[in-house]
Amino acid sequence: MRKRLVRSASIYVFFLIVFNSVCFGQDPGFSQFYANPLDLNPAFAGTARCPRINLNYRNQWPGIDNSFVTYSASYDQHFDKLNGGLGLIIMNDRTGENVLNTTNIGVIYSNQLEVNRNFSIKFGVQGTYFQRSLKTQNLKFGDMIDPRRGFVLQTNEPVFDETNSFFDASAGFLGFSEKFYFGFAAHHLTEPEETFLGSNSVLPRKYTAHIGAVLPMGIRHKDMSWSPNVMYQTQGTFTHLNLGVYINKGPVVFGLWHRIGDSFIALVGVETDEFKVGYSYDITTSTLSNKAAGSHELSFRMNLPCPPRKVKFKTISCPSF
Repeated sequence: MRKRLVRSASIYVFFLIVFNSVCFGQDPGFSQFYANPLDLNPAFAGTARCPRINLNYRNQWPGIDNSFVTYSASYDQHFDKLNGGLGLIIMNDRTGENVLNTTNIGVIYSNQLEVNRNFSIKFGVQGTYFQRSLKTQNLKFGDMIDPRRGFVLQTNEPVFDETNSFFDASAGFLGFSEKFYFGFAAHHLTEPEETFLGSNSVLPRKYTAHIGAVLPMGIRHKDMSWSPNVMYQTQGTFTHLNLGVYINKGPVVFGLWHRIGDSFIALVGVETDEFKVGYSYDITTSTLSNKAAGSHELSFRMNLPCPPRKVKFKTISCPSF
């Protein structure tokens, strides 16, 4: 019992030590990244032409006291008069049982250019407002531990709250044809400083490259398609390479991904013209596998009725999860 309590105390003290030193932040990430397209790449704003709403929830490593929980909601739509799309995305990320709470609101504009009859490109720009709060009263310290009753004592460490806010900018582009697509995005172009307690903490640029295709399964399986995809991200010293495939059969979608060196991701979803819902589970393969209890993720999309079509508009065919 005492070992488990001391281990928990060490986790929270670790957060305090990090916030008092030079450090670099890292963005939360979704396994169903196509289910949160505005977070993946701002150029996705308006790609469905019709209004759409996306809701996302991720609980990463619930075995470690639910330390990483992320919520996201977004809306986007194409507007003929703007020759492009507008999008709004709101995200909240809670770390360390709400010790560190981050909320950001992003506004996006994208513009589409039809290169020829078979290929189009989109460019997107995003401005984001961040607010972060640090609540040290939620931390647990060694002097709070009673050998028999656990964390029941008062700490002698200083306890306080601190909040900071900053603006940021991002950009991205997409290239796509009827069956093939690729994109690149750069987030945190200004590399804002997210300082707590006088520390020097920079949010480094995040670069994302993604590529894939949607291919038929053959004449005998007209209601089936498969979609191989690759997604690579780098931010500071962190890198992720995701390799995976989706299988669509009618309204049902299955997916299997491998995040190299970290986890396998299994996905199942249902998609109709009006909505789609998906669930994925990350099977952790790193050294945290015995303690993290994987990661759970839910996504929901609602497609709203389209306005009257006035100009020709080519939509991108890509996975929904």
